Amino acid sequence: MLRIHFTSDDLQRIRLARQPEPMWEVVCSLCRLQSREGEAFFGKWRQHSVTQLSRPDFDFLRAVLRPLVPLGPYIPDFLTPAEPEIDPEGAIDTVLRTSPQRLRHDLTMLSGVRALPSWTVELADGRRAPLNRLGRALHGYFDATLAPVWQDLREQVDADVHLRVRQLVDGGSEALLRELPTARWEPPVLFFPYPADRDLHLAGRGLRLVPSFFCWRRVLTLVDQELTPTLVYPVQRQAVGVLAAPADDPGGPTLSALLGRTRASILESLADAVGKSTSELAWSVGVSLPTSSQQVSVLRAAGLIASQRDGKRVLHSATRLGRALVESGGHRHQDTISLLARPGRL
Repeated sequence: MLRIHFTSDDLQRIRLARQPEPMWEVVCSLCRLQSREGEAFFGKWRQHSVTQLSRPDFDFLRAVLRPLVPLGPYIPDFLTPAEPEIDPEGAIDTVLRTSPQRLRHDLTMLSGVRALPSWTVELADGRRAPLNRLGRALHGYFDATLAPVWQDLREQVDADVHLRVRQLVDGGSEALLRELPTARWEPPVLFFPYPADRDLHLAGRGLRLVPSFFCWRRVLTLVDQELTPTLVYPVQRQAVGVLAAPADDPGGPTLSALLGRTRASILESLADAVGKSTSELAWSVGVSLPTSSQQVSVLRAAGLIASQRDGKRVLHSATRLGRALVESGGHRHQDTISLLARPGRL
């Protein structure tokens, strides 16, 4: 059982993350790949991800990440920073800036529950080579498994956040706590089923609530109680089969089928926007900055978006043709056929 002890100050200092946090979704999704739990929600995503990660060029990725994220009682705190970034690029950079003291502490704890490969000794010392290898693995994993479904994932988290905000407005912080999944609120203690018997004393620091799509069945917390108190909980999922690959449309191709998932997401993000920078697009779609920049160039060359400088930033917006393509849902029309038929386009 997990027991979280509140003071009156803590009840006034509950914070709710407004977006999915990339490193928690990385860690939780890696756990989902190691079990068959939640097949109705994760089955098609799991099948797609296993196929992607089975490629020979991803051997290093599996060798790096699987030892660090076991499906078991302990996952190192450094992989989910207590003060996180909401954009994937920044989140991974934060992990790579972990101090050698934290790395050594967490990896020592992990070695107590499972055998670790020899390269983790250098990682525990904060050596640059293993940190760079970890960074490449995290980027590769995110791009292969999470970036294609990030928009779907965000919609599920957004819906849950709106629900929690309504609970907070209607009934206050105690109403919000009572309605968390598997929670039992007996003031001043919040109880959750947990694989270990543990007490978390907030001591006036408050509590960060992090909604997660890939968190399953039970809540998660950071192990080190000196870190910012954080509670990760599973969102109330709205649809069976979410995160599935788009089905073929017998009436014509979807926008994703015509452009590819990432480019379609970028174009849809710009259809109703005054203008977004390349980094804002990377964050909203859930891809790395270089990937966002590359896809923006392709869409601009195809005449679907326009870019203009605004001070030090370059802002992108959908053109008339781009907006028409989004509104049509990707079904064929004369402009689209002509566009896609031009040499060098998309």
